[in-house]
Formats: sequence, C-alpha cells, structure tokens
Amino acid sequence: LICPDEEELRRQFILINNTKPLSKSLIYELLPEVSNLPERMSSRSLAAELTNMLNYEENSELYLDIKQHTNMEGRIKDTAIQRLIMNSLNDGACRELIRKSKGKQLCFNLINQYFKAVKRTFPEAWDKKMRTTNSRLIHGAGIVSMGYVMEYLYNRDDARTYEEFYIGLSPLIERTAWTANEKSWNFGDEIRNWNSIQNTHRDIQLLASYLLRCLKKQR
Repeated sequence: LICPDEEELRRQFILINNTKPLSKSLIYELLPEVSNLPERMSSRSLAAELTNMLNYEENSELYLDIKQHTNMEGRIKDTAIQRLIMNSLNDGACRELIRKSKGKQLCFNLINQYFKAVKRTFPEAWDKKMRTTNSRLIHGAGIVSMGYVMEYLYNRDDARTYEEFYIGLSPLIERTAWTANEKSWNFGDEIRNWNSIQNTHRDIQLLASYLLRCLKKQR
C-alpha cells in the first residue's frame, strides 16, 4: 500500500488486519492515532487513549501496570481498564468531565486519584507481586466492578481526590475476598470461593452489587 501519511497507513493496517487473528491489544493501542474509522472502533478510541495515558505517564498510579502490546509485562488487562472507562464515558463521571476544557486530563486525573485510593485500601491485593491468578482485585472482574464503585462515590460523595475516595472506600475493608487469605465472598444468598469470580457479565454484576450494598449500609 502507498499511503500519503502515517495516519492513513495505520488506518489501512487496522482495517485490513482486523479480520485476521491480529492482537486486539495492538489494534486498540493504535486507535487513538487514527481517525475516520468505523463506529465500532472509533467508540473505543478515547478509552484506548486514556488507557495509554494511564499506563505510560510517569505520574500515573497505573504506570506500566496495564498489559498492552507494547507492555506485555503489565498485570492488568488493557480491555478491563478500557471497559471501566467506556462505562464511565457512556453514563458516568467521564461523560460529564470529557465535555469540559481539558476533558481528557480531567478523566485521567479522576481515574488516577481513584486507583491511588484503591491501592491504599487494599495493599495486599494490589501488591506488585500479585497477578490475576492470586488477586481478583486486578482481575478483569475486579477492575470493572470497582469502576462502578468509583461512579457511586463520585455521585454520592462528590469524590474527586485520593483522600475523598479513600474515605469512601473504607467500609469495604475486611468485607472483600480478593485473595486466598480472605477465603470466600459472602453475597448473602450465595457463598463463593475467592477465586471463583470470573470475568463474566453475571459475576461482574454480582460483585459490583455486593460492593455497592456494603457502601450503602454505612450511610
């Protein structure tokens, strides 16, 4: 292919290879640099750009923690972070913030402050030695579920800073089972082993509902 510029080259690369078993992580990482893509791809582009910022800006609490095509050592799947962001962009805090001046930076700051609080609230489950096999907090189900908690605290408590999020998260301490040391989740009508939570819609909704109930009981 002969293309007039690098953007067109990237666009053609994505469009041609998207029908083949090319790494989705690579495609998603390229999206922010390409315009005029089909809706199914362009709708993820902003989430991918924010994910790149969270992974590669040195002041980020998720610095090099997200597994991408250019950072295979990351612990957290890029698709989990993107899903959290897309949920927020569709009907949450980022939907409000992105419309403001420097909206992308505001979204980055909010998510960054939130995960700083998450790390302090659950230090064992977030420890650098942890992987998705021994911590459900950094697993796709944990990340997406905790995204719903971020939205709840943003709306209920007007939480914006690390300190405000940390206060909001405190009722969850000793009520979670992110690791083997905490053994099992007590969802009321269902007891689940700590590692039985999977990255499925049902389990994400089950976990998110439980976490939100814990927060609401403390009001």
